[in-house]
This record gives sequence, structure tokens and C-alpha cells, in this order.
Amino acid sequence: MATAKVSDKQVSMRDAFGQALVEIGKTKPELVVLDADVSSSTKTGLFGAAYPDRFFNVGVAEANMTDVAAGLATCGYRPVISTFALFLALKCTDQIRNVICYNNLPVVIVAGYGGLSDSFDGASHQALTDIAIMRALPNMRVVVAADGKEAEEALKEALEHDGPTYIRISRNPAPLLEIDEPFKTGKGRILREGKDCTIATAGVPVPMALEAAEKLAAEGISAEVLELHTIKPVDTDLLKKSVGKTGAVVSAEEHNIYGGIGGAVAEALSRSTPAPMEYVGVADTFTESGPYDTLLTKYGISVEAITEAVKKAVKRKA
Repeated sequence: MATAKVSDKQVSMRDAFGQALVEIGKTKPELVVLDADVSSSTKTGLFGAAYPDRFFNVGVAEANMTDVAAGLATCGYRPVISTFALFLALKCTDQIRNVICYNNLPVVIVAGYGGLSDSFDGASHQALTDIAIMRALPNMRVVVAADGKEAEEALKEALEHDGPTYIRISRNPAPLLEIDEPFKTGKGRILREGKDCTIATAGVPVPMALEAAEKLAAEGISAEVLELHTIKPVDTDLLKKSVGKTGAVVSAEEHNIYGGIGGAVAEALSRSTPAPMEYVGVADTFTESGPYDTLLTKYGISVEAITEAVKKAVKRKA
């Protein structure tokens, strides 16, 4: 079991991603980065400034960017493509499926502004279906980072993987997590042990889940917190072991409740360890513009929502 603490220090995942590209570029000459005219937002511009010969701004042509990256991958390069999550998941789906995934090419897709984090641009830019789309594609690995450190670690591992990886990161500063168990793609982590209910989460809601578990403990409910940063392949063994012990599960995610982490958890458990389950996430609706934290709360992604979901799941065990 890992021990986890939420640090007071906050770092934006996009900043950590941009800086990681620059550092990795020093020792990985085959690394090339492509962006769709939002490099100041995704922070790939840091790589472009350091290695202008290995950076390509394709303009507002996301699908073309995807195909160019695939071509570079066939020539021995290790391409990273980045733009807003919504554009990658929807404007580029055809190219990602038919060119990258079908040929199992080592392209790293880093989706910035995931979830509601492009908050003031409203439903047209907020990405709440990207995990569902990407995890349905054969050969694709799907990782949702919870902080800047995980964004960096996920990127490093993806660049060593002989196949495509989708990494979802967020725009806003997020607290750094102090976890003593190393990050490993495909392996979840128990951040807090419990016996009454499992909270399966990833991304921005991870600190919320830890705080909810603390509040629940004060009320006599022992919640186990699992960080499932890899949504595909999800750590089925860890899930089965945890839910087999607790007998109930809550998924908590910054995504539509259909097709995301909750779906992956339910699919994994239904085959061998069915249990009462509740879902915390956006309830299948289009969202609106506004401050990020306000939107998270309005659309049911909060400490309070997780706490109430755990209580409901535990009650259903009786």
C-alpha cells in the first residue's frame, strides 16, 4: 500500500508537461513535438523554443497533425502531439483510430485542458467524453494524471512504449501528491486503506477522494481510496482485491458518468466481483461556462458528492 499526502504546493500539469518535454529532449533526439496552434496554452512552446528543428506547429489542423505524427513514427521518431482534449478526442478520432491505433504506432497524445478545466469556454471546449472514446480504441493506452509529477512520469513511460498512449492533463494548478509508491502505467495504487467501501478515482478528484475518506472516517465509515491513473488497461487485480474486501465501490471522475472511469471499473468488476456501486461525475449533460471550481461543484464533482455516494453505496450493502 502507498501512503499519500496532499501537498500545499500546487503546480499546473500543463506547465509540468512542457518542462518535462524540454528535459527529455536533451537525451532523446528522436523526440519530436507537434502542436495545433495552441502551444502557448499546452506549453509545448517551451520545447519549440529549445529545439526549433524538432517542433512543428501545423496550425488549426488537428487531424493533419495526427497523420503527420503517424508518418514520423514510421520513420523512427517518437512523436508527441498536443492540443485541447476535446479536439483530440473528436476532431482527430478518425485519424487516431485508422492511422495510429490500427498500425499500433508509438505516438503519444497529450490532451490538455481535460475535463471542465477549459471552464470559461463552455461546452464546446470542455472534454467530458474523451476517456470513453479513447479507451474504446484497440491498442490505445489511456492515462489520467492527477498532478504535475504524474504527467511527467506518464510522458516518460509513454515514450518508451511501442504503441499509442493517450494522456489527459488539466489546465489549472493542482496540489502535488506525495505518494511513496512509484508511478507505473497499468498499475493502480492504494492511497488509503479501508474496509467499508472502495473509492476508485483518477485525475483532479484524487485529492477530493482523500479528503472525503477523512471526513467519512470521522463518521465511522472506513473508505479505501484507489488511484487508477491508468484507465486502460485498468488494474483489475487491484480492483477485485479491494472491492472483494470492502463490498462496495464508488467511482469519482471529471468526466461523463457514462464510458469513463466508472464504466471501466464496472466492466472489470462485473465479471468476478459485482458489488453495489455509485457514480460521481457529470450526469450526462452539457455543461456551461464559469469558474473552474464552481463548475466542478455544480456538476457533482466534489468532496461532498463523493462522501454522499459512499454512504449510499455502504447502505446498499445491507
